[in-house]
Amino acid sequence: MNSFEQSVLDIVRKIPKGKVMSYGQIAKSIGTPKASREVGWAMHSLGGTSDFPWWRVLNSKGTITIKENWDSGPATQQHLLEAEGVEFSAERQLDMTRYQYPPEGEIHQISLLGSDD
Repeated sequence: MNSFEQSVLDIVRKIPKGKVMSYGQIAKSIGTPKASREVGWAMHSLGGTSDFPWWRVLNSKGTITIKENWDSGPATQQHLLEAEGVEFSAERQLDMTRYQYPPEGEIHQISLLGSDD
């Protein structure tokens, strides 16, 4: 695993239950604002069977973008988020202003140091 992938994983581990981040937001928080696609690939490399909280990462519109043919598809991601209290519209979209971590306007650089809670 390279340092970019490790940074992605470190950020995702810090997303609290019931909150989400976008691929682009993660890329920006690790200093590579144009690398949202690479964040997606780093997440994809985990597969969907990990207990790692991959389901807390969505696109910037709050929409699930996992393909149906992936081991843990969009229904699984939605179910896992709903189990944490996240509510979706009929189009598998959530309100990013309500669930985004950190909320818009707060700190954009998430520290890779500190607790993993």
